[in-house]
Amino acid sequence: MIAHFRFYAELNDFLPLEKRQVSFPYAFSAHQTVKDLIEAQGIPHGEVDVILVNGQSVDFSARLKEGAQVSVYPVFESMDIKNLVRLRPEPLRDIKFLLDVPLGRLASHLRLFGFDTLWRRDYKDEELVRMASDERRVLLTRDRRLLMRKQVTHGYFVRDIRPSRQLLEVLRRFDLARLIAPFQRCLRCNGRLLSVDKKAVDTLLEPKTRIYYHEFSKCESCGRVYWKGSHFEKIQKFVTAMVSELEKAS
Repeated sequence: MIAHFRFYAELNDFLPLEKRQVSFPYAFSAHQTVKDLIEAQGIPHGEVDVILVNGQSVDFSARLKEGAQVSVYPVFESMDIKNLVRLRPEPLRDIKFLLDVPLGRLASHLRLFGFDTLWRRDYKDEELVRMASDERRVLLTRDRRLLMRKQVTHGYFVRDIRPSRQLLEVLRRFDLARLIAPFQRCLRCNGRLLSVDKKAVDTLLEPKTRIYYHEFSKCESCGRVYWKGSHFEKIQKFVTAMVSELEKAS
């Protein structure tokens, strides 16, 4: 049997060029659900928000008939779709991230901007899926197969390969500009940074640091000490540049 599919907006990122922004035929079997057919074409279910079959809204369990016209949409930002079947769960109240192993630089950037972000270089796929579900975290990855796992309800396929552009992509995708709070989290472990008196960390400082700097923060989890050293100006310029670019796009 044959159905005709049309994918909209950023869902086309997952398709070959000849299938982008056009309706195309796709062969299927009667036992396959529309979710099966969408993911068979390389599109993670977490990226899909609304499916219309012959103009009628359906959920992932729907089965198609010969000649069905299928329109598949990503998350809507402004269109009124209250009468349609939304396939994504309600947004998470507190945004928290979990990142796949190759996204270590992005993890550091998100922590720098104040977002709760878990990352380790030794995460296994099963561990990522379990943690994303149990801790209600948004799973960020460049492995679309991970996002096709049934347990993953909140996830996003990061398109760009450049860490700074990945940061902007995620901040825009989840509308996080208002929540940016730089220098609040440890870049190494994600713990919260607390202001501390110099005397409390004096024994942890190098001699020149002890002489020239007087304001310090300490990670409540791993104990790492931070101060506004020679590197701080460069980091501050990076933060300012990213915020400025976000504002340009708004």
